[in-house]
Amino acid sequence: MDGMALKFPSFKFLNHNTSTIRSPLLLRKFSSSSLPVSASGTTLREAGPASNSVSLGQLTRPDFPILHQKINNGSNLVYLDNAATSQKPISVLKALQDYYESYNSNVHRGIHYLSAKATEKYELAREKIAAFINAEESREIVFTRNATEAINLVAYTWGFANLKSGDEVLLTIAEHHSAIVPWQFVAQKTGAVLKFVNLNEDEVPDVLKLKEMISSKTKLVVVHHISNTLASSLPIEDIVHWAHAVEAKVLVDACQSIPHMPVDVRDLDADFLVASSHKMCGPTGVGFLYGKSDILSTMPPFLGGGEMISDVFLDHSTYAEPPSRFEAGTPAIGEAIGLGAAIDYLQGIGMQKIHEYEMELANYLYENLSTVPNIRIYGPKPSKGVDRAALCSFNVKNIHPTDLATCLDQLHGVAIRSGHHCAQPLHRYLGINASARASLHFYNTKEDVDYFIHALNDTVSFLDSSK
Repeated sequence: MDGMALKFPSFKFLNHNTSTIRSPLLLRKFSSSSLPVSASGTTLREAGPASNSVSLGQLTRPDFPILHQKINNGSNLVYLDNAATSQKPISVLKALQDYYESYNSNVHRGIHYLSAKATEKYELAREKIAAFINAEESREIVFTRNATEAINLVAYTWGFANLKSGDEVLLTIAEHHSAIVPWQFVAQKTGAVLKFVNLNEDEVPDVLKLKEMISSKTKLVVVHHISNTLASSLPIEDIVHWAHAVEAKVLVDACQSIPHMPVDVRDLDADFLVASSHKMCGPTGVGFLYGKSDILSTMPPFLGGGEMISDVFLDHSTYAEPPSRFEAGTPAIGEAIGLGAAIDYLQGIGMQKIHEYEMELANYLYENLSTVPNIRIYGPKPSKGVDRAALCSFNVKNIHPTDLATCLDQLHGVAIRSGHHCAQPLHRYLGINASARASLHFYNTKEDVDYFIHALNDTVSFLDSSK
């Protein structure tokens, strides 16, 4: 394959921060070792299950059309970027198509058949979400564009109404930018103080230090459930207990937990929880905020317009009860209905079954990735008492993660993430500018991991030889 011409797309994002991310290596040639083969002579990508049992990944893959395609140089797609967004099953695609083909109409505003059906399906999706996370009632679910908007909603309503100079908001340095930046806005305008918890020696946010930092000044704790970079989990029930002891509220970023494990908001007892549809096998453009009903009822509106009002006069307006108070304008109707279909799909499998399968995949990924020479995997090591989520952020010595990701995609058809994963403070704490990340979902298989490890070793060897 010497002299092979490689066509690289113009990834503008690769150079979005030239002070920290350099351009991918310009490849002049590529010599790939042969793909590993089974006893039958088929490649790993073609090989069947390693045992007689059929895995959850193998059972569900037929439901995801996007996974069955060839990309770039004829490589079969191996999608390992699920922490960024998940793929969508046929049932979700059909739900979207059915809405737009059969009953496309606005909700809550018409008495005709189409509007009545759209409203019924839209509100049914809200009820499905409430049941999925075991909320006490569906009015505790507010539809938003995504989890980012949900956090901003809490910041601009509850935050501005309740925080004052000297009040403290506790976070960890492993939070997503969407969980940090809105509270910076609030702090700048109210005089509230943001305090951050660092990592402990196991590269997990130090929850004992967080417990020590909670005081009478603490008014809000903002924490992730599962880290999108470290693959670690936090004991939300304990954190909520400590916070509530000083009458502080807790907001949980559940974007990386809700798609992968059972989440019960009544057990967690958090005051707010946010998630995004697109990570839950649902459409983009919709997410939700869960808030305890007694708290939501005290919060002022987020946006002004139709649907969120009770009465409008020329000099003032009165507002609807939650959740309508926070859902101004025409919502993402089809997308919400699609999210409802995604929840039906996930519940059809069973979230505990998904969780158990992904824990098996998580250990398999970590163990095999650890064999790659000169690799550094971030986050805790899996052990009897430590479960990692099914993702690994990593770096290989003297190789930029963007070069790794580009070569894996262009030469092997493996899709992973590179960059700071919207967690720059965490990366700075770790002493790095960026990392590569492979993240799995229930439709992935051990064969996907095997192929990824082979492709990564091959890529590392090539990049080392090209220096």
